[in-house]
Amino acid sequence: MNDARDLIFPEPIFHEKIWGGRKLADDFGYEIPDGPIGECWAISAHPNGDCVVAEGAWAGRHLSELWDEHRELFGDLEGDRFPLLVKIIDAKDNLSVQVHPDDAYAAEHENGSLGKRECWYVLAVDPGTQIVIGQRAHDRAELAAMIEEGRWDDMLNLVPCRVGDFFPIEPGTVHAIQGGTLILETQQSSDVTYRVYDYDRVGDDGKPRDLHIQQSLDVVDYAQQAPASGEVTAPEVDGVTELMECPNFVVDRVRVEGEKAVAEEWPFLCVSVIEGSGIVRAASAGVEHEIARGTHFLAPSGCGDLRFSGDMTLVTSRVPA
Repeated sequence: MNDARDLIFPEPIFHEKIWGGRKLADDFGYEIPDGPIGECWAISAHPNGDCVVAEGAWAGRHLSELWDEHRELFGDLEGDRFPLLVKIIDAKDNLSVQVHPDDAYAAEHENGSLGKRECWYVLAVDPGTQIVIGQRAHDRAELAAMIEEGRWDDMLNLVPCRVGDFFPIEPGTVHAIQGGTLILETQQSSDVTYRVYDYDRVGDDGKPRDLHIQQSLDVVDYAQQAPASGEVTAPEVDGVTELMECPNFVVDRVRVEGEKAVAEEWPFLCVSVIEGSGIVRAASAGVEHEIARGTHFLAPSGCGDLRFSGDMTLVTSRVPA
């Protein structure tokens, strides 16, 4: 048995947010700190939340250490940092209206950071909730005027939000998750966010939270077409639906009903169980792991095909071939 090639289970990291709630405990059963907890960083090697491996050959090691010192676990990929970040977001209240830069802008203006392309899979949402994706200004001058005049209804594109919806969020997309929404987010390993509008909220210090108007005006993609829906229309083939393929990641939804094998066709694979429960085994390690809603793990290079049994739904992410 090659234990070093077994599945890697990171310990999640929780972040308090002014807009967060308690669903990460109440709905997922995580042990979370007191207060409004908005984010669970489930698979992350980012400096602002570097997960520790919970068990097995790599127990106690940070994910960033494995990337730096055991690149063979990740198919000997090149790069100075682990490229992905998987999180669950619990929005009890509205998130700020925001936008993220691309790699080139972030590298120049944010100390060499990656940009932030991301995507959302809706896990739960209150009835009637909408989500902000896209804006209606045609150019920088029009957007600047809308912001200055507070014309948010004219500016923002709102879309209905339902369980199972999926929303790609490209760099340059104005967006905001609304209160009452629980999502699984797959993104580049970046923590750069530019706030356009924050509902005039104040932080713990009693002062309004910082806005980043000039950076936002710089990075908004004015030619982008705003979506009308997050409905998944891609076909499901043998239980697998490709939700998104982009230069940074490929995201799939995988339904397991009984027995299912997922062939090893990746340098590494991030897996999140979003519904149900069952068992997973990596072919090369042969160890069975019980998994359930809220379980996240990494399948490293060389672990072999993944063999699932049970009744569950997964969301997986990998870097493109």
